[in-house]
Amino acid sequence: MVDTPVKLGIIGLGAMGGRVLEVAAAHADLVVVRASDLDEATVLRVGEAHPSVAVSRDAADVLDADDVEAVYIAVPPAYHAELTVAALKAGKAVFCEKPLAVSAEDARAMVEAAASSGLATAVNFALSDRDVVLEVERALRAGEVGDVLGVDVRLQFPVWPRAFQADALWLDGREQGGFVREVFSHFAYLTDRLLGPLRAVDVSADFPETGSEVAARGLLRAGDVPVHFSGLAGVAGPEVYEWVLWGTRRSYRLRGWVRLEAFDGDEWTPVDLGAGSGSDATRLGLFAAAVRGTGSPNLADFAIAQRVQEAVEAFHAS
Repeated sequence: MVDTPVKLGIIGLGAMGGRVLEVAAAHADLVVVRASDLDEATVLRVGEAHPSVAVSRDAADVLDADDVEAVYIAVPPAYHAELTVAALKAGKAVFCEKPLAVSAEDARAMVEAAASSGLATAVNFALSDRDVVLEVERALRAGEVGDVLGVDVRLQFPVWPRAFQADALWLDGREQGGFVREVFSHFAYLTDRLLGPLRAVDVSADFPETGSEVAARGLLRAGDVPVHFSGLAGVAGPEVYEWVLWGTRRSYRLRGWVRLEAFDGDEWTPVDLGAGSGSDATRLGLFAAAVRGTGSPNLADFAIAQRVQEAVEAFHAS
């Protein structure tokens, strides 16, 4: 726990920003002092629910405020760079939603601004501090996996955008949305973190006349390890999130974000890690500590987020 709560401002109060506000408002290491969103109804609703938070429709009210030490940015990714650079220039640490950006120019601007500012910066990848990830990381370091032969990632969505994101219309647009950016990026981050810098080798996506991709597939590499990805949206089937690490001694399968299984015999066996750990609350705590001068390997920095973005955007460039 940090000595004094970090004074946090939040820009964007949609699905993620709204959730972070609720978590941060109850967090011992932070106090939310300001927030903004373009939608008037959202501003009124949040203001009524959190009377101690100054809520407005103007992001400048957060960026220019003397009582804000750090900013959580939860707007669509095309606006991440503008707001991040402005926040850092104003002397405020930044915790940004993923993906880092949608253009290479924006990503470079964010990385350069972070480096020159010397302030704490991080990107909110949901897997960065999950116990299932830390366990696979431990097993790799201990040599329990053996040689890593490959990684498979499979995603499947009956409906896109998902129900909880239905109001975020940009998620169904090719310019900023799609499941490759929104979901595959989490597993791209995980793969890069565990196995080495990720790069696209031969990837492609299928787009309808309007809207985001309905299918994506391809070969990437994390260091020398081949990474195969397959994703579908609009399918008559269940929602699927699956990441598999294939080793010569033991393989691991992550299903649905929190269910880890190991294969070192005749079948997949659940890995019991107790009550589970890793959440928006724990990542906010790690970020608050970083603002106070204690870094964490379990927060994604802008450099790894930039590599993930480059791999993800290769699907759109195809």
